[in-house]
Amino acid sequence: MHRRKVLKNLIQHGSAWVVLPLIAACSGGSSGSSKEYDLAAITDCADLSGLPEAEISKRNQLAYVEKTPIADNSCDNCQLYLPPTETRKCGGCQLFKGPVKPEAYCTYWAPRVDQG
Repeated sequence: MHRRKVLKNLIQHGSAWVVLPLIAACSGGSSGSSKEYDLAAITDCADLSGLPEAEISKRNQLAYVEKTPIADNSCDNCQLYLPPTETRKCGGCQLFKGPVKPEAYCTYWAPRVDQG
């Protein structure tokens, strides 16, 4: 609760733009590497060479596989999937960094909820 009061005061007094990036850095917003992994910069969706080891480990812990073993459960119909865009050639996931194939799967698959 105290954190909320501090953030509210910072926003009200216009200081948030200075302090919030520092808070994010201290709370794990940056891994300390010299360059953040950028999915938009990837041109080969199978290339994991720039991905930090911690993110590869996270993919493995979630049992990510490039071809789903369950016919109706794949990344492209998962709520957590980030489809490719005009600026991002590869799909992604909200749970881990790196390219994600639409036909892939992990143990955290959740059915997409269409909003219409």
